[in-house]
Amino acid sequence: MITHFPREYEDRNNFKKINMLLDGDSCTFEGEIASKVTENRIRKGLSVYKVLIKDGTGSIVASWFNQSYIKNVFRVGERYLFFGKINRRFKSIEVQNPVYERIGTGEHKNLCRIVPVYPSTIDMSQNTLRAAIKSAMELVEGKLEETLPQWLREKYKLAEINYSFSNIHFPRTFEDFNKARFRLAFEELFLMQLGLLCIKMTLTEVETGIKFKKSEAEMNEFIKALPFSLTNAQRNVLGEIERDMESQKVMNRLVQGDVGSGKTVVAAIALYKAVLGGYQGTLMVPTEILAEQHLKTLSKLFQPFNVNVALLTGSQTAKQKRSVLESLKTGEIDILIGTHALLEDKVEFENLGIVVTDEQHRFGVRQRAVLSKKGNNPDTLVMTATPIPRTLALILYGDLDISIINELPPGRKPIKTYSVNNEMRSRINDFIRKKVAEGRQVYIVCPLVEESDSIAAKAALELSEAIANEDFKDLKVGLVYGKMKPKDKESIMSQFVNGDIDILVSTTVIEVGVNVPNATLMVIENAERFGLSQLHQLRGRVGRGAEESFCVLYNEGKGSVSKERMKVMEKTNDGFVISEKDLQLRGPGEFFGTRQHGLPEFKIANLYKDMEILKIAQDAANELLMEDPLLKHEKNARIKEVVKERFAEKIEELSFL
Repeated sequence: MITHFPREYEDRNNFKKINMLLDGDSCTFEGEIASKVTENRIRKGLSVYKVLIKDGTGSIVASWFNQSYIKNVFRVGERYLFFGKINRRFKSIEVQNPVYERIGTGEHKNLCRIVPVYPSTIDMSQNTLRAAIKSAMELVEGKLEETLPQWLREKYKLAEINYSFSNIHFPRTFEDFNKARFRLAFEELFLMQLGLLCIKMTLTEVETGIKFKKSEAEMNEFIKALPFSLTNAQRNVLGEIERDMESQKVMNRLVQGDVGSGKTVVAAIALYKAVLGGYQGTLMVPTEILAEQHLKTLSKLFQPFNVNVALLTGSQTAKQKRSVLESLKTGEIDILIGTHALLEDKVEFENLGIVVTDEQHRFGVRQRAVLSKKGNNPDTLVMTATPIPRTLALILYGDLDISIINELPPGRKPIKTYSVNNEMRSRINDFIRKKVAEGRQVYIVCPLVEESDSIAAKAALELSEAIANEDFKDLKVGLVYGKMKPKDKESIMSQFVNGDIDILVSTTVIEVGVNVPNATLMVIENAERFGLSQLHQLRGRVGRGAEESFCVLYNEGKGSVSKERMKVMEKTNDGFVISEKDLQLRGPGEFFGTRQHGLPEFKIANLYKDMEILKIAQDAANELLMEDPLLKHEKNARIKEVVKERFAEKIEELSFL
């Protein structure tokens, strides 16, 4: 309960006389009840209750909606304090649904102080939440155990823990609040960094990795045989990977690259290096269709070099699986591509040397660990097409070294992006027909599957039926959505990949990696409901062939932020620019939740606003581990305990602690 932190605060210490109240002000004023409460029924189900308040400098009307008990609250001549948002229109001045407390009844609970406003639900009032949290705080008052050692608190001027909790919920002043927030945000970021750095140290200091041989001539021969030339960015990243693989340490590297920047080829070259050294490699991807696509691509690349590539997925027959597992165990298979099926106990390698995972955020840290345990400290390469600002990557992937492919192969045309509203629908539908008539395919993406009362977004199921039966009844329309049986989903996706479907209506299940070069138009409904990075990922499904490609964003958002986000999409195809903007506009919680990483969640720190605190926390964590790498010193005993506790559910690599 006490870690349910406020989302904002209202300064109800801000007193004004009635004649000084300005339109839009949120402030406290004192006054005398100057009239009886009047009731006005506006329509069925809506009544408004009003009372006049005076203070000698002026008068104001307070109004409440559908709160009939108000009739029995106020008596003429009584004095009250009020807090609310002021509406000033010409000579009249009004405050709607103000908070009020009678003067002379003792301590003020909700006024004359800084009041916390908590994240809540429609049925849970702020007063109920505040009362519950106040009770919880009284239960633990003075009893919270300090997690950070004295020397660290002194060095970084961090407030004591009981003071910090008390002043994050019910601060006496904003200065008290700032001190409390700094300490609690620092602690979260510091412990996160410490845990990730401990994992990294386990892998680099404690564990000895495979030292792959140089094999320069063979590697060059493989690179020369590729059907295209590598970009400079790919060569640089490859250099970093080769240095890691040839060293004694366990490679744990993240390759970030925008959609279409050629990460798969870099992974293929790393896999080939492992095979040359007499080891096996594995590539884990999130969906079967993606696994099949990688199988086709890699088999083609490896065929001239006698490298045996195989596939393992959940939908294979028992006989097919048995055959793959036997060949894997005897070492006949050099490279195994698969989905989550790779994590099963019965998957045994003869000599696993490298693990590659694609689209890391679909696989938690734990799954990477499970796969790595199938070998003797194999190297790990993680690929993601979700560009994240480097500063954020450092914390989300603190246990990984980071490589960036920041250049697209020559010949890839930028995707033309347009933000439109519903008035353009018939023109867009004509454009869809034109593309299909040219022999091209189209994606239409919707944000929700079932209609929701609170969100008036178009449901994918209803929309696809309207598209199939009304708008494009003469065309072949397919539908995929999250709750479909995997088998049915794979079947529709395969038909689309093979060109048997003209228009694929989908929820965001198509976001990851499917390659259909013939699809040249992406239409996204209710684009305002997606994050920018997500929109960029979706847009990356087109523009994969030689033809010019287009992305149409239906934007129903009325606000300035929504318009600004669409402008960003129209202006740039650069995923890193987009991710910075996304982080700035939406904050990191939605942008890239730590939940799917298997990392502890942040309850108070905000990665965008707290970049400065993050840097200080990173320095502190590095300094601590330089001095005490295994956290053996008595003064760090409590920190060690807390780190193990925070990461216990999540990560097994902290074994050395």
